[in-house]
Amino acid sequence: MNISGTLNAFKLLRDPSLCLPHHTISTFNQLPIPLSEAFAGRHGGKEPDIRAVILDKDNCFARPHSNEIYGPYNDKFQKLKKAYPGSRLLIVSNTAGTSGDANYSQLEVLEKNTGVKVLRHNTKKPGCRDEVMKYFQQAKDVDITSPSQIAIVGDRLSTDIMMANLMGSYGIWVKDGVVKNTSIFSRFEVGLEGWLRRRGYEPPNPRSDFE
Repeated sequence: MNISGTLNAFKLLRDPSLCLPHHTISTFNQLPIPLSEAFAGRHGGKEPDIRAVILDKDNCFARPHSNEIYGPYNDKFQKLKKAYPGSRLLIVSNTAGTSGDANYSQLEVLEKNTGVKVLRHNTKKPGCRDEVMKYFQQAKDVDITSPSQIAIVGDRLSTDIMMANLMGSYGIWVKDGVVKNTSIFSRFEVGLEGWLRRRGYEPPNPRSDFE
């Protein structure tokens, strides 16, 4: 159970814009590289300085419950690794690397299959933002001076995108994913996003400074 997601969902009652992405794509293969291209024009035409990228796993670049890159996405994934090498690319999953991942066995398989670091975190998204920031602050091969230098890519508005907005970062929503999610909750998220857009809501502006 994602207690973090349940508790943070109440924040949407006060500020529903927290679940809105800054950019939407259908599938991982539509991800622009560099990611800064996705946000051009939001600040007077100037592209943001995206120095690090966080990837969700399930239904983002992998099939649900799989710990390997979905075949048709492999070329895009390798291009992303080349553009954001080392600590600049991080996988943050609500399965692999969590306290529910016994002996971190899923994490080890995922890191071996992708060649990308997977965050070990005790709190699930969207509540693990402090653990995410600690990781980047300790990394020696990336200089993060602002949350706005981080982009988060994922298929869930209430976890991935909400974490991006709570951090003060950019969020990219993978709307359709590897497998079309037809669950009631997924349909609710899609409907909520459309409803908020029609009423003029916009995602929060990323923060230039740490809180």
